[in-house]
Amino acid sequence: MSATLPPLALTQGDPSGIGPELALKAWRARDERGLPPFFVLADPDHLARTAAALGLEVPLREATPSQAAAIFPQALPVAPLGRAVRGAPGAPDPEDAAATILSIERAVELATQGEASALVTNPIAKNVLYAAGFAHPGHTEFLAALAERRFGRAFRPVMMLWAEELAVVPATIHVALAEVPRLLTRALLVETGAIVAADLSARFGIAAPRLAFAGLNPHAGESGAMGREEIEVIAPAVAELRACGVDASGPHPADTMFHAAARARYDVAICPTHDQALIPIKTLAFDRGVNVTLGLPFVRTSPDHGTAFDIAGRGIADATSLIEAIRLADRMTAR
Repeated sequence: MSATLPPLALTQGDPSGIGPELALKAWRARDERGLPPFFVLADPDHLARTAAALGLEVPLREATPSQAAAIFPQALPVAPLGRAVRGAPGAPDPEDAAATILSIERAVELATQGEASALVTNPIAKNVLYAAGFAHPGHTEFLAALAERRFGRAFRPVMMLWAEELAVVPATIHVALAEVPRLLTRALLVETGAIVAADLSARFGIAAPRLAFAGLNPHAGESGAMGREEIEVIAPAVAELRACGVDASGPHPADTMFHAAARARYDVAICPTHDQALIPIKTLAFDRGVNVTLGLPFVRTSPDHGTAFDIAGRGIADATSLIEAIRLADRMTAR
């Protein structure tokens, strides 16, 4: 990280999940993994209890964002939220939801004010937040709403899963397969492709990003014999993007897109369905994948996993994905 950039803001996530443990472990790996300075927006007492329960020697220091970089080499900086949480491992509590939400709001505020160079978000449990009146479909949509509140215009977030070996974008995300043909429109694919191309250029330094679109049907529809989405939706979207100067190709048969030689021919694969995109990256880089939100006016990364309530408090959570999310956020902000 450039010495002129502010530190990264790390949200607490659900305090009953593995997020607090991951934050502590990431700080312990700061030298070995060459991590940039970051601070956690959380309840300092809860983090201290977590460290003690897990036997993790992590000195904590309450700090403002401007103090975090100087403190980081010796202690984990914690920016207090002013809200205590119970955070019993594996037992999520709707009473803690307000602090979880506040941590995200505060991180966005700091990132948009220039006090944090980017935000890295620990996992949340949407059902816990729903019980507390959370009105958004998920984490990403909430971030888009906060961006709109800050800047006065709408943003269209795009989820990308990234690892050194592969980057993928699901054009449709958490919907039933039966709904995909209705939702998969030319406009959706063109808008998604344009956002992906712009952010790969601006945030990843790829001058002319190569976008490969997967087909929806087996063998990319076999010239219409197994479906017409490729002919009527995907191919026209690819043509429109190419007419706008984007290096787009496809539709390609999804079953031949992810071997090593095929991956060398593109920078990101855009897939019609959630599992088409996530199965290959989780096969190739299960512990190292990072969730990146494109299309927002700030950098946001996150580990590619959930709260893992079943192993919270046991000391066995793997911090690799969070560490990679921190490293990628730093790489993106450096540009």
